[in-house]
Amino acid sequence: MEVAITMVAMLACLQLKHFVVDYVLQPAWILRGKGDFRMIGGYVHAGGHALGTAPGLMSAGVGLMRVTILVLAEFLAHYLIDYGKALLSQHSRADATTRAYWAVHGADQLLHQLTYAALIFSAAV
Repeated sequence: MEVAITMVAMLACLQLKHFVVDYVLQPAWILRGKGDFRMIGGYVHAGGHALGTAPGLMSAGVGLMRVTILVLAEFLAHYLIDYGKALLSQHSRADATTRAYWAVHGADQLLHQLTYAALIFSAAV
């Protein structure tokens, strides 16, 4: 039971972090920077996700070395997922009123959630 509570607590921390970093803390310069390796916005955004992941893992008693590795993995995964979404969006005429837009948005969010499942699994083994 204790393990289940710890895993759900990690998930809740990651979900809260995801909402804040993905939906509250994204000014236009970050949004513009996600599809271009030369712009800082995507790196800052992925860094916010990576840093926000650390407290949830540390509060679950995950060791510092594992936290460091998982935070770096979160940074890389988040950056690449957002970069891919940005590229798809740039080459699409889809806007928020189209099924294609919401399919890409949903796929992006699904990949992030699967990343969190992998982080929690990696923290637990």
